[in-house]
Amino acid sequence: MNSILAQIPGTEEMMSMKGIGWITVAGFLAEVGRLNNYRHPQQIIKLAGINLKENTSGKHKGKTQITKRGRPRLRALLFRAVLVLVAKNPEFKQLHEYYTTRTTENPLKKKQSIVALCAKLIRILFALGNQRKPYDPVKVIGSQLQHVA
Repeated sequence: MNSILAQIPGTEEMMSMKGIGWITVAGFLAEVGRLNNYRHPQQIIKLAGINLKENTSGKHKGKTQITKRGRPRLRALLFRAVLVLVAKNPEFKQLHEYYTTRTTENPLKKKQSIVALCAKLIRILFALGNQRKPYDPVKVIGSQLQHVA
C-alpha cells in the first residue's frame, strides 16, 4: 500500500502532517479520487456531506445541522482522523480548545467543533495535495488564533 501511495503525487506532503498516516490518506483518496478533479475544497466538503443546512419552514427557524447527503465512509474517516488530530496535533488541539471555549462569539459544542475541524482537514489535505508543499503549522492556525495565542 505504501508503494502505491508513493506513486500518487501529493501524498507525501499529506503525510507530513502530525497525526495523519497512510491509512487516512489512502482512505481519503479512495473516497475522493484525484484532487485535480476539484477546483475548490468546498466541493469535497459537499461530497462528504459536512456542509451546513438550516431546517426552517415558514416562521419556524430550526437548527443548523450538517446535511449528511454525502459519502458516509468519508465522513467517518474524517471524524476518526480529527479525533486523533485533536489528541496528537498541537494546532488542531489549540483550534478545538478555541472553538469550544470562545466567549465573544458563540462557543461550539465539542461535536460541532469536531465537524468544523473535519472541514478544515479537508481544506488542508486539498491544499497539501494540490500545491505539493509540506505541512506548515503557522498556516493552519492562521489569523484566527494569532491574537489569542
